[in-house]
Amino acid sequence: MSLPTLERIESKEQDFSLVLGGPLYQALRKSRLEGGAGELLLRRLTVIVGIVWLPLLILCAVTDFHHAVESFFRDIETQVRFLVALPALILAEVIVNARLMPAVRAFSKRKLIFPEELPRFHAAIDSAMRLRNSVPIEIGLIVLVYTIGQLTWWKHILVGSSTWFATTTDGHLNLTPAGYWNVFFSVPAFQFILIRWYLRLFVWFRFLWQVSRLKLHLIATHPDRAGGLSFLGKTSYAFGPILFAQGAMLSAMIATRVLYNGEKLMSYKLDAIGLIAFFLAVILGPLMVFSPQLAQTKRKGLAEYGTLANEYVAEFEKKWVLEAPSHHDEMMGSGDFQSLADMGNSYEVVKEMRAIPFGVQDMVRLAYATAIPLLPLGLTMFSLDELVTQLLKTVF
Repeated sequence: MSLPTLERIESKEQDFSLVLGGPLYQALRKSRLEGGAGELLLRRLTVIVGIVWLPLLILCAVTDFHHAVESFFRDIETQVRFLVALPALILAEVIVNARLMPAVRAFSKRKLIFPEELPRFHAAIDSAMRLRNSVPIEIGLIVLVYTIGQLTWWKHILVGSSTWFATTTDGHLNLTPAGYWNVFFSVPAFQFILIRWYLRLFVWFRFLWQVSRLKLHLIATHPDRAGGLSFLGKTSYAFGPILFAQGAMLSAMIATRVLYNGEKLMSYKLDAIGLIAFFLAVILGPLMVFSPQLAQTKRKGLAEYGTLANEYVAEFEKKWVLEAPSHHDEMMGSGDFQSLADMGNSYEVVKEMRAIPFGVQDMVRLAYATAIPLLPLGLTMFSLDELVTQLLKTVF
């Protein structure tokens, strides 16, 4: 392959990014809140969180929110949504961009893509980038958050007494000035950023599905036990901040019901387990599109290495067992015994090869990312000392 061709290939793969594109990204760049490679994170965090959360604080202070039964600062879900989950979703852009681009390049750098399949591989990249940059799709997301998003939010809001964002008069709900900003700007902005992440996940998994349709150069004896694709499981760690944000929102919802409504923490145990299992399936499940090729590679490897091993051990037995007396002096220092051990090790690697490109460690790390925000809920049942003691007993 000539150097210019190699340069064109690397340039094509460097174009892949789930976050550096789209109308909002271009608007942020023009506003000097976004750099060409995800820079200006602190400025972006400060401005976005500021315009979403700070007006709520100011408007509540101006309208004397202390007279509300539920004050602004007692609204755990609002504080966690805008001060914990939202920053995590913004931070995730930098991490995902840094981890996914090398993963895409790894397909060709590790020679997992046969040369004749490179045009289709690059076509998959182009397709993903067109979807990422789609103006109609981002407009559709805005319409979605102001229709279904609004209906969903109102459906789950029950106001029985005055709060910082609404009061009830004769059964009618009246929004406060802070409530109008919250309902028509802050909540939709958060929903848009969250749903846009779901879109990005779809773009990523669609790209992986297209790659899985290619003929891949998978090696059964690869030491990663996944034919050379285990880097995809490690790449999924980049989505940890998104899982953290989801866990934080569930934790806030449970905390509100436990602290203010007197509900039992353990009654939400299945909700927490279900959330962790669901997001593990969301992040790791799509990687199983590679399972058919991985399973085929393992079957082929077992057959080929089984035949090779049978031929080798037959020759080994003939030389060192059946004809041992004539070769007795040659046994010491012979490489045949080491070769036999190497053959056995190679066959064991093939036997241990997984049909999925991720392992238990990958599942555990993502589960931790989702569960960490739920740990403070333990303080509703134990003191800090008791909670630390219980955790130490669990670990040690």
